[in-house]
Amino acid sequence: MSHMLRAATAGTCLIGLSLAAPGVAQATPGGPGVSGRTLAQHTIADKDYILREITIPSGQATGWHYHDGTLYAYVKQGTLSHFDAACASDGVYRKGSFLKEPSGADHVHLGENRGTTDVVLEVLYVLPHGAPFSQDAPDPGCTPR
Repeated sequence: MSHMLRAATAGTCLIGLSLAAPGVAQATPGGPGVSGRTLAQHTIADKDYILREITIPSGQATGWHYHDGTLYAYVKQGTLSHFDAACASDGVYRKGSFLKEPSGADHVHLGENRGTTDVVLEVLYVLPHGAPFSQDAPDPGCTPR
């Protein structure tokens, strides 16, 4: 039941932010061919709530990274393979799935498109005001499996 509540909350936030005026675009995620565009941005107190659409082409990945705040994502198209810093799979998310990425350097991860169609994500970033979308992390030297 709490999974459904989290999904509903993230969906409500996404809808609310989509009605807000778009903010200034920041850098796109790392990784060849990966692109992102800002759909909406709103700051409340010391938090930035930013709605972005991220596209990961077939055979491409985000690069190893982490976030300074929590992310909530909806898989709009394709299948995202998600890996932790030990290169172990911590989820395969198909179209219609939700995922949450916790904040902090102890949550380094990589998103990869192993399918034949682009992965398109609708992502709500909840970041400390002024923080970048992501922080690059060193390649752990293992092969995601």
